[in-house]
Amino acid sequence: MTDTPAFDWLRALDWPRALGGAAITGDFRCAPEDFVVDELAAPPVAEIGEHVYLLLRKRGANTAWVAEQLARLAGVRPQDIGFYGLKDRHAVTTQWFSVWLGQKPEADWRLINSDEIVLLEHHRGPRKLRRGEHAGNRFRIRLRNTRGDRDRAESVLAQLAGGVPNYFGEQRFGRDGGNLDLVRRLAEENGRCRKSEKAFAMSAARSWLFNQVLAERVRGDSWQSPLPGEPESEPTGPLWGRGRNLATDALGELEARVLDPWRPWCDWLEHCGLKQERRPLVLRPEAFFYEWSNDDLLLEFALPGGAFATALLREVAELANVSGAT
Repeated sequence: MTDTPAFDWLRALDWPRALGGAAITGDFRCAPEDFVVDELAAPPVAEIGEHVYLLLRKRGANTAWVAEQLARLAGVRPQDIGFYGLKDRHAVTTQWFSVWLGQKPEADWRLINSDEIVLLEHHRGPRKLRRGEHAGNRFRIRLRNTRGDRDRAESVLAQLAGGVPNYFGEQRFGRDGGNLDLVRRLAEENGRCRKSEKAFAMSAARSWLFNQVLAERVRGDSWQSPLPGEPESEPTGPLWGRGRNLATDALGELEARVLDPWRPWCDWLEHCGLKQERRPLVLRPEAFFYEWSNDDLLLEFALPGGAFATALLREVAELANVSGAT
């Protein structure tokens, strides 16, 4: 399993594809403008309220850093800043933030403007914005200098709107799988870490176990159809935590077999207090559109919160990550 210090996470993260394998290779994130993300969100507007909502466009900046700048400008604690989700650094993204002011006076929000951040609008609201509360995200992506079998790529592109395996993206596991090395230390060696690192480790461990089950369902061509023992009407996989696995019968046996080598990770997640949940195996993009521009492939689509654009991209293309971003 993972008992060797030289475990090759990068090879292990190459999950099986469902639509025939990547037909082309494309340069990914040559510039931030090649990866544009807009939140599908509309926080409540109020004339009064202890929170201020700010719609910001950021370029080349991660969400946590922007939150720090807002806290500093407003003179509040970092935990008083809310947002719907973490957005990529090497991208152009539009997202909402909330700032709890209480009875503090408002800052001059225009001072947040810089080369990395542009304030688009702001208004008052009643509560803090929290992770995962928004409807999803709209993506506009350019893959540059594509090479390979364009005819086969067209065949895959025609299938994408019907759904792809809902893998957690490689960025969930850290650079070169570093978050998974942390899980090994904590789950298998009783190691210690900072609280913030533990949160990353728990997320990575859950995502890894889910992807293991999904990969097995892809290999068995059962990822789009419920199996006997499916706890929901659609195919799902486990987000591990405390409690009995909701899958029973054939599906329960499959998941137990796949996860048995990772029992220490499951036990650790249970000890962390997370509860059993389920996640859909099929990711269906909304409003999917693509076009070719010479050797570039342009794609537009919307995904629900928590879904990864790379899960869709990887079905058609090997991504040459020019930026080095994870």
